[in-house]
Amino acid sequence: MASPSHSSSSAGPPSLSGDLFDREREDWLRDPAIAFDAWLAAQQFRPSSAQVYRAQWGLFLEWLAARHKTLATVDRRSIADFVAGLSIRKPQRARYLRLIERVLDHVRYIEIASTNPARFIAQDGEAGWRNARDNEPTGFLSVAERAALVAHLASPVSGVSGAQRWREYRDRALVAIFLGGGLKTGEAIALTLRDVSTGTGWLAVEGDSPAMSRRTRLAPFAAGVLNAWLEVRATTAIAGGLVFPASSSGRPMHKATTLRAIDALVDAAGIAASRDARASPQTLRNTFAAELFESGVEPELVGEWLGFAQPVSAHRLHRAWKIWSSPQAAAAIAGGESPSIKQ
Repeated sequence: MASPSHSSSSAGPPSLSGDLFDREREDWLRDPAIAFDAWLAAQQFRPSSAQVYRAQWGLFLEWLAARHKTLATVDRRSIADFVAGLSIRKPQRARYLRLIERVLDHVRYIEIASTNPARFIAQDGEAGWRNARDNEPTGFLSVAERAALVAHLASPVSGVSGAQRWREYRDRALVAIFLGGGLKTGEAIALTLRDVSTGTGWLAVEGDSPAMSRRTRLAPFAAGVLNAWLEVRATTAIAGGLVFPASSSGRPMHKATTLRAIDALVDAAGIAASRDARASPQTLRNTFAAELFESGVEPELVGEWLGFAQPVSAHRLHRAWKIWSSPQAAAAIAGGESPSIKQ
Protein backbone atom coordinates (compact mmCIF):
# COMPACT_ATOMS: atom_id res chain seq x y z
CA MET A 1 0.00 0.00 0.00
CA ALA A 2 1.43 3.34 -0.97
CA SER A 3 1.75 6.12 1.57
CA PRO A 4 1.20 9.86 1.12
CA SER A 5 3.87 11.66 -0.81
CA HIS A 6 5.67 12.98 2.24
CA SER A 7 6.46 9.46 3.46
CA SER A 8 7.49 6.17 1.85
CA SER A 9 5.97 2.75 2.42
CA SER A 10 9.03 1.07 0.95
CA ALA A 11 11.30 2.45 3.67
CA GLY A 12 11.07 1.66 7.35
CA PRO A 13 11.01 4.13 10.23
CA PRO A 14 14.81 4.49 10.53
CA SER A 15 15.00 6.28 7.17
CA LEU A 16 12.47 8.94 8.15
CA SER A 17 12.73 11.52 10.86
CA GLY A 18 10.56 11.40 13.94
CA ASP A 19 9.27 14.86 13.07
CA LEU A 20 7.74 13.55 9.85
CA PHE A 21 5.95 10.76 11.69
CA ASP A 22 4.76 13.12 14.42
CA ARG A 23 3.47 15.64 11.90
CA GLU A 24 1.55 13.08 9.87
CA ARG A 25 0.15 11.47 13.01
CA GLU A 26 -1.13 14.88 14.06
CA ASP A 27 -2.80 15.27 10.65
CA TRP A 28 -4.74 12.04 11.14
CA LEU A 29 -5.78 12.87 14.69
CA ARG A 30 -6.68 16.51 13.98
CA ASP A 31 -8.67 15.99 10.75
CA PRO A 32 -8.90 12.36 9.61
CA ALA A 33 -11.06 13.33 6.63
CA ILE A 34 -8.42 15.64 5.13
CA ALA A 35 -5.64 13.19 6.02
CA PHE A 36 -7.61 10.46 4.27
CA ASP A 37 -7.90 12.61 1.14
CA ALA A 38 -4.11 13.01 1.11
CA TRP A 39 -3.62 9.26 1.57
CA LEU A 40 -6.24 8.52 -1.10
CA ALA A 41 -4.55 10.82 -3.62
CA ALA A 42 -1.27 8.96 -3.13
CA GLN A 43 -2.91 5.61 -3.96
CA GLN A 44 -3.57 6.70 -7.56
CA PHE A 45 -7.00 5.08 -7.64
CA ARG A 46 -9.34 5.82 -10.48
CA PRO A 47 -11.75 8.72 -9.73
CA SER A 48 -14.76 6.39 -9.50
CA SER A 49 -12.98 4.13 -6.99
CA ALA A 50 -11.74 7.09 -4.95
CA GLN A 51 -15.27 8.47 -4.74
CA VAL A 52 -16.57 5.20 -3.30
CA TYR A 53 -13.73 4.95 -0.76
CA ARG A 54 -14.21 8.57 0.31
CA ALA A 55 -17.91 7.95 0.97
CA GLN A 56 -17.15 4.78 2.95
CA TRP A 57 -14.53 6.52 5.08
CA GLY A 58 -16.83 9.49 5.67
CA LEU A 59 -19.58 7.21 6.98
CA PHE A 60 -17.11 5.52 9.32
CA LEU A 61 -15.90 8.86 10.68
CA GLU A 62 -19.49 10.04 11.24
CA TRP A 63 -20.21 6.85 13.15
CA LEU A 64 -17.11 7.34 15.33
CA ALA A 65 -17.97 10.98 16.03
CA ALA A 66 -21.49 10.08 17.13
CA ARG A 67 -19.95 7.75 19.72
CA HIS A 68 -17.18 10.17 20.77
CA LYS A 69 -14.48 7.94 19.30
CA THR A 70 -11.37 8.92 17.34
CA LEU A 71 -8.72 7.03 15.40
CA ALA A 72 -6.65 7.13 18.58
CA THR A 73 -9.37 5.51 20.71
CA VAL A 74 -11.13 3.24 18.21
CA ASP A 75 -10.92 -0.40 19.22
CA ARG A 76 -11.86 -3.82 17.96
CA ARG A 77 -15.36 -3.72 19.47
CA SER A 78 -16.12 -0.34 17.91
CA ILE A 79 -15.15 -1.47 14.42
CA ALA A 80 -17.08 -4.72 14.81
CA ASP A 81 -20.21 -2.81 15.87
CA PHE A 82 -19.89 -0.40 12.96
CA VAL A 83 -19.52 -3.09 10.30
CA ALA A 84 -22.22 -5.30 11.81
CA GLY A 85 -24.64 -2.36 11.79
CA LEU A 86 -24.35 -1.70 8.06
CA SER A 87 -27.57 -2.63 6.23
CA ILE A 88 -25.77 -4.14 3.27
CA ARG A 89 -24.68 -7.54 2.02
CA LYS A 90 -21.79 -9.37 3.65
CA PRO A 91 -19.33 -8.84 0.76
CA GLN A 92 -20.02 -5.09 0.91
CA ARG A 93 -19.38 -5.14 4.66
CA ALA A 94 -16.08 -6.85 3.91
CA ARG A 95 -15.18 -4.00 1.55
CA TYR A 96 -15.78 -1.45 4.31
CA LEU A 97 -13.69 -3.50 6.71
CA ARG A 98 -10.90 -3.87 4.17
CA LEU A 99 -10.74 -0.09 3.70
CA ILE A 100 -10.60 0.52 7.46
CA GLU A 101 -7.93 -2.17 7.77
CA ARG A 102 -5.77 -0.55 5.09
CA VAL A 103 -6.05 2.95 6.53
CA LEU A 104 -5.36 1.80 10.09
CA ASP A 105 -2.37 -0.16 8.80
CA HIS A 106 -0.99 3.15 7.57
CA VAL A 107 -1.90 5.09 10.72
CA ARG A 108 -0.56 2.41 13.06
CA TYR A 109 2.64 2.22 10.99
CA ILE A 110 3.14 5.92 11.63
CA GLU A 111 2.56 5.28 15.33
CA ILE A 112 4.93 2.28 15.18
CA ALA A 113 2.17 0.25 16.81
CA SER A 114 1.91 -3.51 16.56
CA THR A 115 -1.82 -4.14 16.29
CA ASN A 116 -4.62 -3.25 13.92
CA PRO A 117 -8.09 -3.91 15.41
CA ALA A 118 -9.68 -4.12 11.97
CA ARG A 119 -7.45 -7.05 11.02
CA PHE A 120 -8.56 -9.11 14.01
CA ILE A 121 -12.19 -8.63 12.98
CA ALA A 122 -11.50 -9.47 9.34
CA GLN A 123 -9.84 -12.73 10.37
CA ASP A 124 -12.52 -13.72 12.90
CA GLY A 125 -14.67 -16.34 11.22
CA GLU A 126 -17.39 -16.02 13.87
CA ALA A 127 -17.59 -12.21 13.84
CA GLY A 128 -21.09 -10.74 13.91
CA TRP A 129 -20.55 -8.68 10.75
CA ARG A 130 -20.61 -11.93 8.79
CA ASN A 131 -24.29 -12.47 9.65
CA ALA A 132 -25.59 -10.97 6.44
CA ARG A 133 -26.97 -12.24 3.16
CA ASP A 134 -24.12 -13.50 1.03
CA ASN A 135 -23.51 -13.88 -2.69
CA GLU A 136 -23.20 -17.22 -4.41
CA PRO A 137 -20.35 -19.19 -2.79
CA THR A 138 -18.45 -19.58 -6.09
CA GLY A 139 -17.21 -16.27 -7.46
CA PHE A 140 -15.78 -15.24 -10.83
CA LEU A 141 -14.56 -12.04 -12.41
CA SER A 142 -16.93 -10.65 -15.01
CA VAL A 143 -15.83 -10.34 -18.63
CA ALA A 144 -15.14 -6.63 -18.20
CA GLU A 145 -13.32 -7.10 -14.89
CA ARG A 146 -11.09 -9.79 -16.33
CA ALA A 147 -10.30 -7.68 -19.38
CA ALA A 148 -9.41 -4.66 -17.21
CA LEU A 149 -7.17 -6.73 -14.96
CA VAL A 150 -5.42 -8.43 -17.89
CA ALA A 151 -4.81 -5.04 -19.52
CA HIS A 152 -3.27 -3.66 -16.35
CA LEU A 153 -1.07 -6.71 -15.77
CA ALA A 154 0.32 -6.39 -19.29
CA SER A 155 0.81 -2.60 -19.14
CA PRO A 156 4.29 -1.06 -18.73
CA VAL A 157 5.67 -0.85 -15.19
CA SER A 158 6.52 2.77 -14.44
CA GLY A 159 7.00 5.16 -11.54
CA VAL A 160 8.85 2.69 -9.30
CA SER A 161 12.49 1.71 -8.89
CA GLY A 162 14.72 -0.58 -6.88
CA ALA A 163 12.96 -3.20 -4.79
CA GLN A 164 9.56 -1.69 -5.51
CA ARG A 165 10.13 -2.24 -9.22
CA TRP A 166 10.99 -5.94 -9.05
CA ARG A 167 8.19 -6.57 -6.56
CA GLU A 168 5.72 -4.94 -8.95
CA TYR A 169 6.85 -7.31 -11.72
CA ARG A 170 6.70 -10.23 -9.28
CA ASP A 171 3.20 -9.39 -8.06
CA ARG A 172 1.87 -8.94 -11.57
CA ALA A 173 3.24 -12.33 -12.58
CA LEU A 174 1.82 -13.92 -9.44
CA VAL A 175 -1.68 -12.60 -10.16
CA ALA A 176 -1.27 -13.59 -13.82
CA ILE A 177 -0.66 -17.26 -13.01
CA PHE A 178 -3.72 -17.33 -10.75
CA LEU A 179 -5.87 -15.76 -13.47
CA GLY A 180 -4.19 -17.36 -16.48
CA GLY A 181 -2.99 -20.66 -15.01
CA GLY A 182 -5.44 -21.60 -12.27
CA LEU A 183 -2.81 -22.29 -9.59
CA LYS A 184 -3.64 -22.46 -5.89
CA THR A 185 -1.91 -20.12 -3.45
CA GLY A 186 0.33 -22.83 -2.02
CA GLU A 187 1.29 -24.03 -5.49
CA ALA A 188 2.30 -20.55 -6.59
CA ILE A 189 4.34 -19.93 -3.44
CA ALA A 190 6.22 -23.22 -3.93
CA LEU A 191 6.80 -22.80 -7.68
CA THR A 192 10.49 -23.03 -8.60
CA LEU A 193 12.42 -21.85 -11.62
CA ARG A 194 12.89 -25.43 -12.82
CA ASP A 195 9.09 -25.82 -12.92
CA VAL A 196 8.81 -23.19 -15.65
CA SER A 197 9.36 -24.12 -19.28
CA THR A 198 10.43 -20.70 -20.52
CA GLY A 199 8.95 -19.82 -23.88
CA THR A 200 6.42 -22.66 -23.92
CA GLY A 201 3.94 -21.39 -21.36
CA TRP A 202 3.84 -24.72 -19.54
CA LEU A 203 4.22 -25.04 -15.77
CA ALA A 204 5.00 -28.18 -13.78
CA VAL A 205 2.93 -28.07 -10.60
CA GLU A 206 4.14 -30.34 -7.80
CA GLY A 207 1.40 -32.03 -5.77
CA ASP A 208 1.50 -33.59 -2.31
CA SER A 209 2.29 -36.88 -4.06
CA PRO A 210 3.58 -37.82 -7.54
CA ALA A 211 0.05 -38.83 -8.48
CA MET A 212 -1.18 -35.31 -7.72
CA SER A 213 1.52 -33.53 -9.75
CA ARG A 214 0.43 -32.06 -13.07
CA ARG A 215 1.25 -29.72 -15.91
CA THR A 216 -0.85 -26.71 -16.81
CA ARG A 217 -0.56 -24.33 -19.73
CA LEU A 218 -0.68 -20.62 -19.07
CA ALA A 219 -2.93 -18.32 -21.06
CA PRO A 220 -0.84 -16.27 -23.52
CA PHE A 221 -1.17 -13.04 -21.51
CA ALA A 222 -0.03 -14.83 -18.34
CA ALA A 223 2.97 -16.39 -20.09
CA GLY A 224 4.02 -12.94 -21.27
CA VAL A 225 3.68 -11.36 -17.82
CA LEU A 226 5.56 -14.26 -16.22
CA ASN A 227 8.37 -14.05 -18.77
CA ALA A 228 8.73 -10.32 -18.14
CA TRP A 229 9.15 -11.02 -14.41
CA LEU A 230 11.65 -13.81 -15.00
CA GLU A 231 13.76 -11.47 -17.12
CA VAL A 232 13.75 -8.87 -14.35
CA ARG A 233 14.46 -11.56 -11.76
CA ALA A 234 17.46 -12.79 -13.74
CA THR A 235 19.03 -9.33 -13.68
CA THR A 236 18.32 -8.70 -9.99
CA ALA A 237 20.35 -10.01 -7.08
CA ILE A 238 17.68 -12.40 -5.80
CA ALA A 239 18.84 -15.60 -4.12
CA GLY A 240 17.26 -19.04 -4.24
CA GLY A 241 15.20 -20.86 -6.82
CA LEU A 242 11.65 -19.74 -6.00
CA VAL A 243 9.78 -18.03 -8.80
CA PHE A 244 8.03 -15.73 -6.32
CA PRO A 245 10.37 -15.02 -3.38
CA ALA A 246 9.27 -12.68 -0.61
CA SER A 247 12.58 -10.84 -0.54
CA SER A 248 15.95 -10.63 -2.27
CA SER A 249 17.22 -13.25 0.18
CA GLY A 250 14.91 -15.76 -1.52
CA ARG A 251 12.71 -16.59 1.48
CA PRO A 252 9.22 -17.97 0.72
CA MET A 253 6.28 -15.65 0.35
CA HIS A 254 3.51 -15.65 2.97
CA LYS A 255 -0.07 -16.27 1.87
CA ALA A 256 -1.09 -12.87 3.22
CA THR A 257 1.34 -11.26 0.78
CA THR A 258 -0.49 -12.86 -2.14
CA LEU A 259 -3.76 -11.37 -0.91
CA ARG A 260 -2.21 -7.92 -0.62
CA ALA A 261 -0.80 -8.25 -4.14
CA ILE A 262 -4.23 -9.09 -5.54
CA ASP A 263 -5.86 -6.24 -3.61
CA ALA A 264 -3.33 -3.73 -4.92
CA LEU A 265 -3.55 -4.85 -8.54
CA VAL A 266 -7.34 -5.12 -8.54
CA ASP A 267 -7.40 -1.56 -7.18
CA ALA A 268 -4.90 -0.40 -9.78
CA ALA A 269 -6.98 -1.98 -12.54
CA GLY A 270 -9.96 0.07 -11.39
CA ILE A 271 -12.32 -2.83 -10.64
CA ALA A 272 -12.23 -3.02 -6.83
CA ALA A 273 -14.93 -0.44 -6.16
CA SER A 274 -17.41 -2.09 -8.52
CA ARG A 275 -17.12 -5.53 -6.93
CA ASP A 276 -19.34 -6.76 -4.12
CA ALA A 277 -16.83 -9.42 -3.11
CA ARG A 278 -13.10 -9.17 -2.52
CA ALA A 279 -11.15 -10.89 -5.28
CA SER A 280 -9.04 -13.76 -3.99
CA PRO A 281 -6.71 -16.36 -5.50
CA GLN A 282 -9.75 -18.67 -5.65
CA THR A 283 -11.75 -16.03 -7.55
CA LEU A 284 -8.96 -15.79 -10.13
CA ARG A 285 -8.61 -19.58 -10.29
CA ASN A 286 -12.35 -19.89 -10.90
CA THR A 287 -12.10 -17.27 -13.64
CA PHE A 288 -9.33 -19.28 -15.31
CA ALA A 289 -11.74 -22.23 -15.40
CA ALA A 290 -14.56 -19.99 -16.68
CA GLU A 291 -12.47 -18.96 -19.69
CA LEU A 292 -11.85 -22.62 -20.52
CA PHE A 293 -15.53 -23.51 -20.12
CA GLU A 294 -16.46 -20.56 -22.35
CA SER A 295 -13.99 -21.84 -24.95
CA GLY A 296 -15.67 -25.26 -24.96
CA VAL A 297 -13.06 -27.22 -23.01
CA GLU A 298 -14.60 -30.27 -21.35
CA PRO A 299 -14.95 -30.13 -17.53
CA GLU A 300 -12.80 -33.26 -17.15
CA LEU A 301 -9.82 -31.57 -18.84
CA VAL A 302 -10.38 -28.37 -16.89
CA GLY A 303 -10.33 -30.48 -13.74
CA GLU A 304 -7.01 -32.01 -14.77
CA TRP A 305 -5.44 -28.59 -15.33
CA LEU A 306 -6.79 -27.39 -11.99
CA GLY A 307 -5.48 -30.47 -10.22
CA PHE A 308 -8.83 -31.80 -9.01
CA ALA A 309 -8.58 -35.29 -7.54
CA GLN A 310 -12.16 -36.20 -8.51
CA PRO A 311 -14.03 -35.38 -11.76
CA VAL A 312 -17.09 -34.45 -9.71
CA SER A 313 -15.28 -31.32 -8.50
CA ALA A 314 -14.84 -30.10 -12.07
CA HIS A 315 -18.50 -30.78 -12.88
CA ARG A 316 -19.56 -28.94 -9.74
CA LEU A 317 -17.50 -25.91 -10.78
CA HIS A 318 -18.92 -26.16 -14.30
CA ARG A 319 -22.48 -26.07 -12.93
CA ALA A 320 -21.62 -23.08 -10.74
CA TRP A 321 -20.18 -21.28 -13.77
CA LYS A 322 -23.28 -21.99 -15.87
CA ILE A 323 -25.54 -20.58 -13.15
CA TRP A 324 -23.31 -17.53 -12.74
CA SER A 325 -22.72 -16.91 -16.44
CA SER A 326 -26.36 -16.66 -17.49
CA PRO A 327 -27.08 -13.23 -15.95
CA GLN A 328 -23.50 -12.12 -16.70
CA ALA A 329 -23.93 -13.00 -20.38
CA ALA A 330 -27.29 -11.24 -20.55
CA ALA A 331 -25.82 -8.09 -19.00
CA ALA A 332 -22.87 -8.15 -21.40
CA ILE A 333 -25.14 -8.53 -24.43
CA ALA A 334 -27.39 -5.69 -23.19
CA GLY A 335 -24.30 -3.50 -22.90
CA GLY A 336 -23.16 -4.33 -26.42
CA GLU A 337 -20.32 -6.64 -25.34
CA SER A 338 -19.51 -10.17 -26.40
CA PRO A 339 -20.15 -12.61 -23.54
CA SER A 340 -17.11 -14.65 -24.56
CA ILE A 341 -13.96 -14.35 -22.46
CA LYS A 342 -11.07 -13.88 -24.85
CA GLN A 343 -7.35 -14.14 -24.14
